[in-house]
Parts: sequence; C-alpha cells; structure tokens
Amino acid sequence: MTGTVSSIHIAFAGAAPIISLGEIQATAGKGLEGDRYYLKTGTYSQTPGTGREVTLIEIEAIEALGRDYGIEIDAAQARRNIVTRGVALNHFIDREFAVGEAVLRGTRLCEPCAHLEKLTIKGVMRGLIHRGGLRADVVRGGIIRIGDVISAAAMQV
Repeated sequence: MTGTVSSIHIAFAGAAPIISLGEIQATAGKGLEGDRYYLKTGTYSQTPGTGREVTLIEIEAIEALGRDYGIEIDAAQARRNIVTRGVALNHFIDREFAVGEAVLRGTRLCEPCAHLEKLTIKGVMRGLIHRGGLRADVVRGGIIRIGDVISAAAMQV
C-alpha cells in the first residue's frame, strides 16, 4: 500500500489562511514546524486528544466531494496538512507509516466538523463524513516533500 504526497499545507492559527508549501519539517511529539498545532494556536489545541500533530486527506476524497455532492474545493481548503494520492489513509489507524523521511502513527479518523464547514462551503461536512482524512502523531521526525512516497512502516513499534 503506497501513495504519494500531493500537497502540503499549514496555518499559523485556527481560522488563519492556509499556506501551501513544497516541503516541511516534521518533529516527533510536536507536529509540522510552523503549523497551528505545532504552535499550540489551533482551534482545538486546548482540547485533549491524540492526532493533533498532523492531519492527512486523500485527494480522491476531495475529488469525490465534487463528483458526488457538487461541492468543489481545492486541496488547501480541506484544511488538512498533507494531501495524498493513491493511498487508503483509513488503513493506517493504529499503524505506523512513512511519509518521506518522517514516520507517523495514525491515531483516528479526522472527521469533518462544523468549523471546517464554516470556513469553506455548506455541505462539506456531510460530504466528507468517514472520508475526511486521518489524524496522526509524528513518531520520527524528518523532512516531508511534495512527491514523497507514503508507505506502511517496515517495522511496527
């Protein structure tokens, strides 16, 4: 099961504009350098829970939103850090997987919320239920770049 990194996005605070990058540093136990959850300025930064370090979504889910619901958003509007292509992210729950130089651990689904819909388009929340992506923690840091391979980690810890 392999895929690739299609795009990378961060925001400096909860409702701040999304910035698209070509590469980013992932830091174990903290997340993606410069992102709202790394900086502890995200909308849900003060809410306990795992999977706040990195969020991922499949480009195929964003494309299906347009096809199935007539709702067109671009990859950045999904407000997930890493947009993937060619990999089923839900299969990485409770598993480690490599993204470029970094190793992440999927913790839970990243279901869409009312906050996402408020920042985008009515219907996004309904259209992304169960395909809104994956929340993950950084197990081993490293650089993540557009085009990097995403694959199941060779060894589970």
